[in-house]
Amino acid sequence: MDVVAEAARLEAAGRHIIHMEVGQPGTSAPAGARAALVREVERSSLGYTVSLGIPALRAGIAGLYRRWYGLELNPDRVVVTAGSSGAFLLAFTALCDAGDRVGMGEPGYPSYRQILKALSLVPVGIAARVENRLQPSTRDMAGLDLQGLIVASPGNPSGTMLSRGALGDLVGYAAERRIRFVSDEIYHGLHYGDRAVSALEVSDDLYVVNSFSKYFSMTGWRVGWMVVPEDHIRTVERLAQNMFICAPHAAQVVSLAALDCVDELEGNRATYAENRRLMLEGLPKAGFTRIAPPDGAFYVYADVSDHTTDSVAFAAELLREAGVAVTPGVDFDPKRGRQTLRFSYARATADIAEGLRRLQDYMTMRAGASGGDI
Repeated sequence: MDVVAEAARLEAAGRHIIHMEVGQPGTSAPAGARAALVREVERSSLGYTVSLGIPALRAGIAGLYRRWYGLELNPDRVVVTAGSSGAFLLAFTALCDAGDRVGMGEPGYPSYRQILKALSLVPVGIAARVENRLQPSTRDMAGLDLQGLIVASPGNPSGTMLSRGALGDLVGYAAERRIRFVSDEIYHGLHYGDRAVSALEVSDDLYVVNSFSKYFSMTGWRVGWMVVPEDHIRTVERLAQNMFICAPHAAQVVSLAALDCVDELEGNRATYAENRRLMLEGLPKAGFTRIAPPDGAFYVYADVSDHTTDSVAFAAELLREAGVAVTPGVDFDPKRGRQTLRFSYARATADIAEGLRRLQDYMTMRAGASGGDI
């Protein structure tokens, strides 16, 4: 957020900034989905919905699991939430008691840590290794006392995914130790080779969280969902009624229609695939060679320890001197993040190409000034 604020200040002063810091699609909600909302506004007051979500939307999401994974899912298990953030709050509240220790891979999404703290839970960082492409493994958890575990595949900031076997190992490890398991799948749909594996393909005795924000390009609409075991439905419903009443009705209407906008959404994914190609080609030319090629999402996470020992200062330098906004790794990994940067390629392809050109030019000049090379 500090990077975003400084980028906005520079833009207000007349600078043209290339945004590689924001984890948000550059596209809008699908056209067909927006048109559906216009029709609904004309005929409906858009009041409260039932707390678990519009029944047609829950059924539509169940249909998505059939389409993507070949799973027959009871729509009753689908809980529509106020973004994935609302789902995480409900999941951790339903599954954990105050003082429980919840493991999370590092690098990982920083808001997990803050949500857990807000709920009087204890976040436990699991240092994922480069040889596992920055995804946690059962070996990394040896000796940790955990009551909960959250895993993301594709991950943020790495974009890397767990194989079916690796995900199964984590689910099995948790089940043997009665560790409650939450699978963050909000980047599913955004893959560039094999598709991501849902934890529901491994087990039904866990929570899965997803969102309309990323693949469906609906970040600001604030609609997510989770799938829970059948014997948890009533507990989650009571929590949702008291904490949120319901997800925004208008956004649920858009979400339902978005499920059918496959051609537009796949067109967006093709754009991200081209942007990914440019990043994997262009970042090494700028001297950023220590990267794990992402399998999904729209990020590249780079070890920049050969350029800096302070990624916060380095990100500020790239913004100031090159006009490219990137995210330092300190929030994703409190222990190792001062040696990493996250580059987002969610914006238009022309912006990605221009940002890479600026990075290459600046890093070449920087290396020349210091007497080194890239």
